[in-house]
Amino acid sequence: MRQSGILLHLTSLPSPGGIGTLGQEARQFVNFLHKAGMRVWQVLPITPTGYAESPYQCFSTYAGNPLLIDLPTLARQGLLKLPEPLAEDEQADRVDFAALIVRKNALLTQAFEQSYHKVEGKVARFRRQQALWLEDYALFMAIKQHFGGISWQDWPDEDIRLRKPAAMAAYRQRLAREVNREAFIQYLFFSQWQALKAYANKKGIAIFGDLPIYVALDSADAWANPRVFQLDEQLRPPFIAGVPPDYFSSDGQRWGNPLYNWPYLKKTNYRWWLDRLAAAGQVFDITRVDHFIGFANYYAVPAREDTARNGAWHAGPGRALFDAIRRELPQLRIVAEDLGAVSPRVRKLLDDTGYPGMKVMTFAFSGDPFNEHLPKYHTSNSVVYTGTHDNNTLLGWWEQASHQERNNTLLALSIRHDEDFTQAFLQATLNSLSDTAIIPMQDILRLPQAARMNLPGTIGGNWLWRMKPGQATGKLARWLRDLNERAGRG
Repeated sequence: MRQSGILLHLTSLPSPGGIGTLGQEARQFVNFLHKAGMRVWQVLPITPTGYAESPYQCFSTYAGNPLLIDLPTLARQGLLKLPEPLAEDEQADRVDFAALIVRKNALLTQAFEQSYHKVEGKVARFRRQQALWLEDYALFMAIKQHFGGISWQDWPDEDIRLRKPAAMAAYRQRLAREVNREAFIQYLFFSQWQALKAYANKKGIAIFGDLPIYVALDSADAWANPRVFQLDEQLRPPFIAGVPPDYFSSDGQRWGNPLYNWPYLKKTNYRWWLDRLAAAGQVFDITRVDHFIGFANYYAVPAREDTARNGAWHAGPGRALFDAIRRELPQLRIVAEDLGAVSPRVRKLLDDTGYPGMKVMTFAFSGDPFNEHLPKYHTSNSVVYTGTHDNNTLLGWWEQASHQERNNTLLALSIRHDEDFTQAFLQATLNSLSDTAIIPMQDILRLPQAARMNLPGTIGGNWLWRMKPGQATGKLARWLRDLNERAGRG
Protein backbone atom coordinates (compact mmCIF):
# COMPACT_ATOMS: atom_id res chain seq x y z
CA MET A 1 0.00 0.00 0.00
CA ARG A 2 1.40 3.39 -1.01
CA GLN A 3 1.02 5.83 1.84
CA SER A 4 2.47 9.09 3.08
CA GLY A 5 2.92 10.89 6.35
CA ILE A 6 4.39 13.86 8.17
CA LEU A 7 7.32 14.01 10.57
CA LEU A 8 6.44 16.40 13.38
CA HIS A 9 7.64 15.85 16.92
CA LEU A 10 5.08 16.37 19.66
CA THR A 11 7.08 19.18 21.23
CA SER A 12 6.65 21.12 17.97
CA LEU A 13 2.87 21.32 18.22
CA PRO A 14 1.45 24.82 18.94
CA SER A 15 -0.10 23.85 22.28
CA PRO A 16 -0.55 26.55 24.92
CA GLY A 17 1.97 26.53 27.75
CA GLY A 18 5.24 26.69 25.83
CA ILE A 19 5.54 23.20 24.35
CA GLY A 20 3.52 20.76 22.26
CA THR A 21 1.52 18.26 24.31
CA LEU A 22 -0.81 15.26 24.05
CA GLY A 23 -3.88 17.49 24.20
CA GLN A 24 -6.28 19.15 21.79
CA GLU A 25 -3.65 20.46 19.37
CA ALA A 26 -2.39 16.89 18.84
CA ARG A 27 -5.91 15.81 17.87
CA GLN A 28 -6.21 18.77 15.55
CA PHE A 29 -3.00 17.67 13.86
CA VAL A 30 -4.44 14.17 13.44
CA ASN A 31 -7.44 15.81 11.76
CA PHE A 32 -5.08 17.76 9.49
CA LEU A 33 -3.27 14.55 8.50
CA HIS A 34 -6.58 12.88 7.71
CA LYS A 35 -7.73 15.80 5.54
CA ALA A 36 -4.37 15.86 3.76
CA GLY A 37 -4.67 12.21 2.72
CA MET A 38 -1.80 11.24 5.00
CA ARG A 39 -1.81 7.91 6.85
CA VAL A 40 1.25 8.21 9.09
CA TRP A 41 2.35 10.57 11.86
CA GLN A 42 6.04 10.15 12.65
CA VAL A 43 7.39 11.43 15.97
CA LEU A 44 10.78 11.42 17.66
CA PRO A 45 11.36 9.46 20.89
CA ILE A 46 8.70 10.35 23.49
CA THR A 47 10.84 9.45 26.49
CA PRO A 48 11.97 11.89 29.24
CA THR A 49 14.80 13.99 27.87
CA GLY A 50 18.05 14.44 29.74
CA TYR A 51 21.28 16.02 28.54
CA ALA A 52 20.65 19.07 26.29
CA GLU A 53 16.98 18.01 26.03
CA SER A 54 17.86 15.52 23.30
CA PRO A 55 15.17 12.88 22.77
CA TYR A 56 18.08 10.53 22.04
CA GLN A 57 19.59 10.99 25.52
CA CYS A 58 16.76 10.01 27.86
CA PHE A 59 16.40 8.98 31.48
CA SER A 60 14.48 5.87 30.43
CA THR A 61 13.76 3.94 27.25
CA TYR A 62 10.32 3.03 28.63
CA ALA A 63 9.01 6.11 30.43
CA GLY A 64 7.05 8.97 28.89
CA ASN A 65 8.24 12.57 28.83
CA PRO A 66 6.36 14.51 31.56
CA LEU A 67 6.74 17.72 29.54
CA LEU A 68 4.31 16.28 26.97
CA ILE A 69 1.48 15.86 29.49
CA ASP A 70 -1.39 18.19 28.65
CA LEU A 71 -2.33 20.30 31.67
CA PRO A 72 -5.72 21.55 30.40
CA THR A 73 -6.76 17.90 30.05
CA LEU A 74 -5.84 17.31 33.70
CA ALA A 75 -7.87 20.37 34.66
CA ARG A 76 -10.93 19.10 32.77
CA GLN A 77 -10.57 15.74 34.50
CA GLY A 78 -10.50 17.42 37.91
CA LEU A 79 -6.91 16.33 38.58
CA LEU A 80 -5.36 19.81 38.57
CA LYS A 81 -6.60 23.24 39.55
CA LEU A 82 -4.74 25.56 37.22
CA PRO A 83 -4.04 28.89 38.90
CA GLU A 84 -4.65 30.70 35.58
CA PRO A 85 -5.16 29.79 31.91
CA LEU A 86 -2.00 28.77 30.10
CA ALA A 87 -0.50 31.39 27.81
CA GLU A 88 -1.25 30.80 24.14
CA ASP A 89 2.30 31.73 22.98
CA GLU A 90 0.99 33.14 19.72
CA GLN A 91 4.45 34.27 18.57
CA ALA A 92 6.58 31.53 20.13
CA ASP A 93 8.26 29.24 17.63
CA ARG A 94 10.84 27.94 20.11
CA VAL A 95 10.62 25.88 23.29
CA ASP A 96 12.19 27.60 26.30
CA PHE A 97 13.14 24.40 28.10
CA ALA A 98 14.83 26.01 31.10
CA ALA A 99 11.74 27.97 32.14
CA LEU A 100 9.31 25.27 31.02
CA ILE A 101 10.83 22.48 33.12
CA VAL A 102 10.58 24.47 36.34
CA ARG A 103 7.02 25.59 35.66
CA LYS A 104 5.69 22.25 34.47
CA ASN A 105 7.32 20.19 37.21
CA ALA A 106 5.73 22.47 39.78
CA LEU A 107 2.28 22.02 38.24
CA LEU A 108 2.66 18.24 37.97
CA THR A 109 3.70 18.13 41.62
CA GLN A 110 0.62 20.19 42.40
CA ALA A 111 -1.53 17.67 40.50
CA PHE A 112 0.04 14.86 42.53
CA GLU A 113 -0.67 16.61 45.82
CA GLN A 114 -4.24 17.48 44.82
CA SER A 115 -5.30 14.26 43.14
CA TYR A 116 -3.13 11.22 43.87
CA HIS A 117 -5.74 9.94 46.31
CA LYS A 118 -8.39 10.12 43.58
CA VAL A 119 -6.59 7.72 41.25
CA GLU A 120 -4.41 5.76 43.65
CA GLY A 121 -6.08 2.47 42.73
CA LYS A 122 -5.61 3.09 39.01
CA VAL A 123 -1.97 4.07 39.57
CA ALA A 124 -1.42 0.89 41.58
CA ARG A 125 -2.82 -1.19 38.73
CA PHE A 126 -0.65 0.70 36.23
CA ARG A 127 2.39 0.01 38.41
CA ARG A 128 1.66 -3.71 38.41
CA GLN A 129 1.24 -3.72 34.63
CA GLN A 130 4.51 -1.82 34.10
CA ALA A 131 6.51 -3.46 36.87
CA LEU A 132 9.24 -4.48 34.41
CA TRP A 133 10.58 -0.91 34.34
CA LEU A 134 8.46 1.50 36.35
CA GLU A 135 9.65 0.79 39.90
CA ASP A 136 13.32 1.12 38.98
CA TYR A 137 12.60 4.26 36.97
CA ALA A 138 10.56 5.91 39.72
CA LEU A 139 13.21 5.16 42.34
CA PHE A 140 15.98 6.32 39.99
CA MET A 141 14.28 9.66 39.39
CA ALA A 142 13.51 10.12 43.09
CA ILE A 143 17.14 9.49 44.05
CA LYS A 144 18.36 11.69 41.21
CA GLN A 145 16.20 14.54 42.49
CA HIS A 146 17.40 13.85 46.05
CA PHE A 147 21.00 14.35 44.91
CA GLY A 148 20.24 17.57 43.04
CA GLY A 149 19.83 16.10 39.55
CA ILE A 150 23.40 14.89 39.06
CA SER A 151 24.19 11.77 37.03
CA TRP A 152 23.97 8.46 38.88
CA GLN A 153 27.62 7.99 37.96
CA ASP A 154 28.36 10.79 40.44
CA TRP A 155 25.98 9.93 43.28
CA PRO A 156 27.86 10.44 46.55
CA ASP A 157 26.37 7.34 48.18
CA GLU A 158 28.36 4.49 46.62
CA ASP A 159 26.00 1.83 47.97
CA ILE A 160 22.96 3.13 46.12
CA ARG A 161 25.04 3.91 43.03
CA LEU A 162 26.02 0.22 42.98
CA ARG A 163 22.47 -0.90 43.92
CA LYS A 164 23.39 -2.63 47.19
CA PRO A 165 20.20 -4.34 48.51
CA ALA A 166 20.22 -2.59 51.90
CA ALA A 167 20.62 0.81 50.25
CA MET A 168 17.85 0.06 47.75
CA ALA A 169 15.44 -0.81 50.58
CA ALA A 170 16.43 2.25 52.59
CA TYR A 171 15.93 4.69 49.73
CA ARG A 172 12.61 3.13 48.73
CA GLN A 173 11.36 3.80 52.23
CA ARG A 174 12.95 7.22 52.59
CA LEU A 175 11.73 8.49 49.22
CA ALA A 176 8.39 6.67 49.07
CA ARG A 177 6.41 9.85 48.43
CA GLU A 178 8.72 10.95 45.63
CA VAL A 179 8.56 7.46 44.08
CA ASN A 180 4.75 7.64 44.17
CA ARG A 181 4.90 11.02 42.45
CA GLU A 182 6.98 9.62 39.59
CA ALA A 183 4.61 6.67 39.16
CA PHE A 184 1.61 9.03 39.19
CA ILE A 185 3.17 11.20 36.46
CA GLN A 186 3.83 8.14 34.29
CA TYR A 187 0.22 7.05 34.78
CA LEU A 188 -0.92 10.47 33.56
CA PHE A 189 1.38 10.36 30.53
CA PHE A 190 0.35 6.93 29.32
CA SER A 191 -3.34 7.60 29.93
CA GLN A 192 -3.08 10.61 27.62
CA TRP A 193 -0.84 8.83 25.12
CA GLN A 194 -3.16 5.85 24.71
CA ALA A 195 -6.15 8.17 24.30
CA LEU A 196 -4.35 10.11 21.55
CA LYS A 197 -3.18 6.95 19.81
CA ALA A 198 -6.71 5.54 19.85
CA TYR A 199 -8.02 8.79 18.34
CA ALA A 200 -5.37 8.70 15.60
CA ASN A 201 -5.97 5.04 14.80
CA LYS A 202 -9.72 5.64 14.57
CA LYS A 203 -8.98 8.31 11.97
CA GLY A 204 -6.83 5.85 10.02
CA ILE A 205 -3.54 7.40 11.16
CA ALA A 206 -0.67 5.13 12.26
CA ILE A 207 1.77 6.46 14.86
CA PHE A 208 5.34 5.95 13.65
CA GLY A 209 7.69 6.13 16.63
CA ASP A 210 11.43 6.24 17.07
CA LEU A 211 13.55 3.86 19.17
CA PRO A 212 17.18 4.92 19.67
CA ILE A 213 19.54 1.96 19.48
CA TYR A 214 21.38 3.17 22.59
CA VAL A 215 20.24 4.33 26.00
CA ALA A 216 21.80 7.24 27.87
CA LEU A 217 24.52 6.50 30.41
CA ASP A 218 22.59 8.65 32.88
CA SER A 219 19.44 6.54 32.70
CA ALA A 220 17.40 4.16 34.79
CA ASP A 221 18.13 1.54 32.12
CA ALA A 222 21.90 1.63 32.64
CA TRP A 223 21.63 1.93 36.43
CA ALA A 224 19.11 -0.91 36.79
CA ASN A 225 20.64 -3.27 34.19
CA PRO A 226 24.43 -2.87 34.41
CA ARG A 227 25.16 -6.37 33.05
CA VAL A 228 23.43 -5.45 29.78
CA PHE A 229 26.13 -2.86 29.09
CA GLN A 230 29.91 -2.71 28.81
CA LEU A 231 30.64 -1.32 32.27
CA ASP A 232 33.59 -2.10 34.55
CA GLU A 233 33.43 -3.22 38.19
CA GLN A 234 32.68 0.34 39.30
CA LEU A 235 29.98 0.58 36.63
CA ARG A 236 32.01 3.00 34.52
CA PRO A 237 32.10 2.68 30.70
CA PRO A 238 35.61 2.14 29.27
CA PHE A 239 34.19 2.69 25.78
CA ILE A 240 31.20 4.67 24.57
CA ALA A 241 29.06 4.88 21.43
CA GLY A 242 29.50 7.21 18.50
CA VAL A 243 30.16 7.33 14.78
CA PRO A 244 33.34 8.20 12.86
CA PRO A 245 33.77 11.40 10.84
CA ASP A 246 31.06 11.66 8.19
CA TYR A 247 28.79 14.00 6.23
CA PHE A 248 27.59 15.65 9.43
CA SER A 249 30.83 16.09 11.41
CA SER A 250 34.56 16.07 10.62
CA ASP A 251 35.30 14.90 14.20
CA GLY A 252 32.66 12.20 14.10
CA GLN A 253 29.99 12.13 16.75
CA ARG A 254 30.87 11.23 20.34
CA TRP A 255 27.46 10.21 21.66
CA GLY A 256 28.59 9.05 25.11
CA ASN A 257 26.10 6.18 25.43
CA PRO A 258 27.21 2.90 27.03
CA LEU A 259 27.77 0.07 24.58
CA TYR A 260 25.96 -3.26 24.82
CA ASN A 261 27.44 -6.38 26.34
CA TRP A 262 26.39 -8.52 23.41
CA PRO A 263 27.85 -11.82 24.73
CA TYR A 264 25.75 -11.45 27.89
CA LEU A 265 22.66 -10.53 25.88
CA LYS A 266 23.15 -13.59 23.69
CA LYS A 267 23.32 -15.82 26.78
CA THR A 268 19.97 -14.42 27.94
CA ASN A 269 18.42 -14.96 24.49
CA TYR A 270 18.27 -11.15 24.07
CA ARG A 271 15.59 -10.87 26.75
CA TRP A 272 16.31 -7.20 27.49
CA TRP A 273 15.95 -6.25 23.83
CA LEU A 274 12.83 -8.35 23.35
CA ASP A 275 11.19 -6.68 26.34
CA ARG A 276 12.16 -3.25 25.05
CA LEU A 277 10.80 -3.87 21.57
CA ALA A 278 7.61 -5.44 22.91
CA ALA A 279 7.00 -2.25 24.91
CA ALA A 280 7.64 -0.12 21.81
CA GLY A 281 5.11 -2.24 19.93
CA GLN A 282 2.50 -1.39 22.56
CA VAL A 283 3.19 2.34 22.24
CA PHE A 284 3.68 2.71 18.46
CA ASP A 285 2.08 1.22 15.35
CA ILE A 286 5.42 1.35 13.48
CA THR A 287 8.85 1.59 15.12
CA ARG A 288 11.90 3.14 13.50
CA VAL A 289 15.01 1.51 14.97
CA ASP A 290 17.60 4.26 15.01
CA HIS A 291 21.20 3.56 13.87
CA PHE A 292 20.37 0.09 12.55
CA ILE A 293 23.93 -0.27 11.29
CA GLY A 294 25.02 -0.67 14.93
CA PHE A 295 23.50 -4.15 15.00
CA ALA A 296 25.84 -5.24 12.23
CA ASN A 297 28.89 -3.24 13.28
CA TYR A 298 29.16 -0.80 16.18
CA TYR A 299 31.70 1.95 16.69
CA ALA A 300 33.45 2.04 20.07
CA VAL A 301 35.11 5.27 21.19
CA PRO A 302 37.51 5.26 24.18
CA ALA A 303 35.65 7.12 26.94
CA ARG A 304 38.70 9.29 27.63
CA GLU A 305 38.69 10.72 24.07
CA ASP A 306 37.21 14.15 23.41
CA THR A 307 36.19 13.32 19.82
CA ALA A 308 35.09 10.21 17.92
CA ARG A 309 38.07 10.23 15.56
CA ASN A 310 39.93 7.37 17.25
CA GLY A 311 37.26 4.75 17.66
CA ALA A 312 37.15 1.22 16.26
CA TRP A 313 34.50 -0.95 14.62
CA HIS A 314 33.32 -4.20 16.23
CA ALA A 315 30.87 -6.84 15.08
CA GLY A 316 27.34 -6.52 16.47
CA PRO A 317 24.86 -9.32 17.14
CA GLY A 318 23.79 -9.58 13.51
CA ARG A 319 20.98 -11.83 12.46
CA ALA A 320 20.73 -13.78 15.74
CA LEU A 321 18.99 -10.88 17.49
CA PHE A 322 16.47 -10.41 14.70
CA ASP A 323 15.72 -14.11 14.46
CA ALA A 324 14.77 -13.94 18.13
CA ILE A 325 12.62 -10.86 17.45
CA ARG A 326 10.85 -12.57 14.56
CA ARG A 327 10.11 -15.65 16.69
CA GLU A 328 8.74 -13.77 19.69
CA LEU A 329 7.37 -10.57 18.14
CA PRO A 330 6.26 -11.51 14.61
CA GLN A 331 3.66 -8.73 14.48
CA LEU A 332 6.16 -5.94 15.14
CA ARG A 333 6.44 -3.39 12.30
CA ILE A 334 10.03 -2.13 12.12
CA VAL A 335 11.75 0.39 9.86
CA ALA A 336 15.54 0.29 9.84
CA GLU A 337 17.39 3.60 9.97
CA ASP A 338 20.23 2.44 7.73
CA LEU A 339 21.93 5.79 7.11
CA GLY A 340 25.66 6.23 7.60
CA ALA A 341 28.48 3.72 7.08
CA VAL A 342 26.51 1.06 5.21
CA SER A 343 28.93 -1.86 4.84
CA PRO A 344 28.21 -5.15 3.04
CA ARG A 345 27.52 -6.67 6.47
CA VAL A 346 24.85 -4.00 7.07
CA ARG A 347 23.28 -4.62 3.66
CA LYS A 348 23.16 -8.36 4.27
CA LEU A 349 21.54 -7.88 7.68
CA LEU A 350 18.92 -5.58 6.17
CA ASP A 351 18.22 -8.13 3.45
CA ASP A 352 18.00 -10.95 6.00
CA THR A 353 15.49 -9.10 8.15
CA GLY A 354 13.40 -7.81 5.27
CA TYR A 355 12.86 -4.51 7.07
CA PRO A 356 12.35 -1.40 4.94
CA GLY A 357 15.31 0.97 4.99
CA MET A 358 15.41 4.72 4.40
CA LYS A 359 16.06 6.95 1.39
CA VAL A 360 16.78 10.67 1.83
CA MET A 361 16.18 12.83 -1.22
CA THR A 362 18.47 15.67 -0.16
CA PHE A 363 21.37 13.17 0.01
CA ALA A 364 20.84 12.11 -3.59
CA PHE A 365 22.25 14.79 -5.87
CA SER A 366 25.96 14.99 -5.11
CA GLY A 367 26.79 13.86 -8.64
CA ASP A 368 27.57 10.22 -7.85
CA PRO A 369 25.62 8.22 -10.47
CA PHE A 370 25.47 5.23 -8.08
CA ASN A 371 24.15 7.19 -5.09
CA GLU A 372 21.55 4.85 -3.57
CA HIS A 373 19.36 7.80 -2.55
CA LEU A 374 18.70 8.73 -6.19
CA PRO A 375 15.04 8.05 -7.02
CA LYS A 376 15.97 5.57 -9.75
CA TYR A 377 17.41 3.26 -7.05
CA HIS A 378 14.43 3.42 -4.69
CA THR A 379 12.53 0.19 -4.03
CA SER A 380 9.02 -0.36 -2.75
CA ASN A 381 10.33 -1.82 0.52
CA SER A 382 11.67 1.50 1.80
CA VAL A 383 10.65 4.81 3.36
CA VAL A 384 11.59 7.96 1.46
CA TYR A 385 12.11 11.37 3.09
CA THR A 386 12.85 14.83 1.81
CA GLY A 387 15.05 14.99 4.92
CA THR A 388 15.06 13.68 8.49
CA HIS A 389 15.17 15.51 11.82
CA ASP A 390 18.98 15.57 11.45
CA ASN A 391 18.91 17.33 8.07
CA ASN A 392 18.54 20.95 7.16
CA THR A 393 15.09 21.96 6.03
CA LEU A 394 14.49 21.52 2.31
CA LEU A 395 14.61 25.28 1.74
CA GLY A 396 17.72 25.62 3.90
CA TRP A 397 19.42 22.81 1.98
CA TRP A 398 18.51 24.37 -1.37
CA GLU A 399 19.84 27.77 -0.35
CA GLN A 400 23.19 26.22 0.64
CA ALA A 401 23.48 23.74 -2.24
CA SER A 402 26.29 24.25 -4.73
CA HIS A 403 25.55 25.28 -8.30
CA GLN A 404 26.39 21.75 -9.46
CA GLU A 405 24.16 20.13 -6.84
CA ARG A 406 21.27 22.39 -7.87
CA ASN A 407 21.69 21.49 -11.50
CA ASN A 408 21.92 17.77 -10.65
CA THR A 409 18.67 18.05 -8.67
CA LEU A 410 16.73 19.88 -11.36
CA LEU A 411 17.96 17.47 -14.05
CA ALA A 412 17.33 14.26 -12.08
CA LEU A 413 13.83 15.33 -11.01
CA SER A 414 12.91 17.01 -14.33
CA ILE A 415 12.13 20.27 -12.54
CA ARG A 416 11.90 23.35 -14.74
CA HIS A 417 13.51 26.56 -13.54
CA ASP A 418 10.15 28.34 -13.65
CA GLU A 419 8.44 25.77 -11.39
CA ASP A 420 7.81 26.19 -7.68
CA PHE A 421 10.83 24.28 -6.37
CA THR A 422 9.33 23.13 -3.05
CA GLN A 423 6.17 21.79 -4.63
CA ALA A 424 8.09 20.03 -7.40
CA PHE A 425 10.53 18.47 -4.93
CA LEU A 426 7.74 17.27 -2.64
CA GLN A 427 5.87 15.84 -5.62
CA ALA A 428 9.02 14.01 -6.74
CA THR A 429 9.40 12.58 -3.22
CA LEU A 430 5.80 11.39 -3.19
CA ASN A 431 6.27 9.93 -6.69
CA SER A 432 9.09 7.69 -5.41
CA LEU A 433 8.73 3.91 -5.72
CA SER A 434 9.03 3.71 -1.90
CA ASP A 435 5.83 2.40 -0.33
CA THR A 436 5.95 5.11 2.35
CA ALA A 437 6.91 8.77 1.91
CA ILE A 438 7.48 11.02 4.95
CA ILE A 439 7.83 14.80 4.78
CA PRO A 440 8.92 16.93 7.74
CA MET A 441 6.35 19.60 8.59
CA GLN A 442 8.99 22.30 8.14
CA ASP A 443 9.31 21.34 4.48
CA ILE A 444 5.55 21.43 3.96
CA LEU A 445 5.52 24.91 5.50
CA ARG A 446 8.50 25.93 3.30
CA LEU A 447 10.55 27.08 6.28
CA PRO A 448 14.23 28.14 6.12
CA GLN A 449 17.22 26.80 8.01
CA ALA A 450 16.15 28.57 11.22
CA ALA A 451 13.43 25.91 11.60
CA ARG A 452 15.93 23.03 11.56
CA MET A 453 15.28 20.56 14.38
CA ASN A 454 18.80 19.24 14.98
CA LEU A 455 22.36 19.78 13.80
CA PRO A 456 24.26 16.54 14.62
CA GLY A 457 27.49 16.94 16.53
CA THR A 458 26.40 20.19 18.21
CA ILE A 459 25.14 20.87 21.72
CA GLY A 460 22.58 23.56 22.44
CA GLY A 461 20.08 25.20 20.15
CA ASN A 462 18.55 21.91 19.00
CA TRP A 463 15.08 20.35 19.45
CA LEU A 464 13.49 23.79 19.89
CA TRP A 465 11.37 24.46 16.80
CA ARG A 466 7.60 24.80 17.15
CA MET A 467 4.87 25.26 14.60
CA LYS A 468 2.88 28.44 15.08
CA PRO A 469 -0.88 28.32 15.73
CA GLY A 470 -2.93 28.36 12.54
CA GLN A 471 -0.20 27.15 10.17
CA ALA A 472 -1.78 23.74 9.50
CA THR A 473 -4.68 25.14 7.52
CA GLY A 474 -7.46 23.51 5.54
CA LYS A 475 -6.00 25.03 2.36
CA LEU A 476 -2.63 23.41 3.10
CA ALA A 477 -4.33 20.06 3.73
CA ARG A 478 -6.15 20.25 0.39
CA TRP A 479 -2.86 21.05 -1.39
CA LEU A 480 -1.21 17.99 0.20
CA ARG A 481 -4.17 15.77 -0.65
CA ASP A 482 -3.82 16.83 -4.29
CA LEU A 483 -0.09 15.96 -4.27
CA ASN A 484 -0.88 12.58 -2.69
CA GLU A 485 -3.57 11.78 -5.22
CA ARG A 486 -1.25 12.59 -8.10
CA ALA A 487 1.31 10.19 -6.63
CA GLY A 488 -1.22 7.43 -5.99
CA ARG A 489 -0.92 7.65 -2.22
CA GLY A 490 -3.60 7.74 0.42
